[in-house]
Amino acid sequence: MQFILGLTGGIGSGKSAASQWFETQGICVVDADVVAREVVSKGQTALHQIQQRFGNEMILDNGELDRRALRDLIFKDPSARRDLEQITHPAIRNAIVEQLAAADSPYAILVSPLLFETEQHLLTQRTLLIDAAEALQIQRASQRDQQSIEQIHSIIAAQMPRAQKQQRADDIVLNDGDLSHLYTQLERLHLDYLDWVNSKIS
Repeated sequence: MQFILGLTGGIGSGKSAASQWFETQGICVVDADVVAREVVSKGQTALHQIQQRFGNEMILDNGELDRRALRDLIFKDPSARRDLEQITHPAIRNAIVEQLAAADSPYAILVSPLLFETEQHLLTQRTLLIDAAEALQIQRASQRDQQSIEQIHSIIAAQMPRAQKQQRADDIVLNDGDLSHLYTQLERLHLDYLDWVNSKIS
């Protein structure tokens, strides 16, 4: 059985730094956010379905999705958000499954900020939470993304509470120091995951 690790964490937790470290170790990483953009790119079935459901005003002159127009629409209309999710969620899930199945590494990682909220954790054998105190999340995100504190607070509020994610995760890395501190913790887990894979093979 292919071993798939689900990696998640809130905004500013260090999730991206963690996934990049795993990639340097030769581990295949499938990023749900990247897949979500790919499935609505020009020429994709999901984009055509969005155009049919929401109209041509959701499509830019170059044939790409007008993300801002769509974001504004679903913000105002909860039913539009539900319709959009019915189009995109199956397409995202199918693409994730395909990419994970094609992974050519000892194990594969699914990175998703909404791993538990969208039940993508069901595609994995184990989950890893990159965790950080909310004050540290806000500090990092504001420095990195140039977003307002209010915007960052709203993103945090929209995600599963930190304590709930801690309860659901199999492994937790507290990213409250520098990168070397993060990498030391990841290396220990990486060796554990390799041992698990090797034990299943032997």
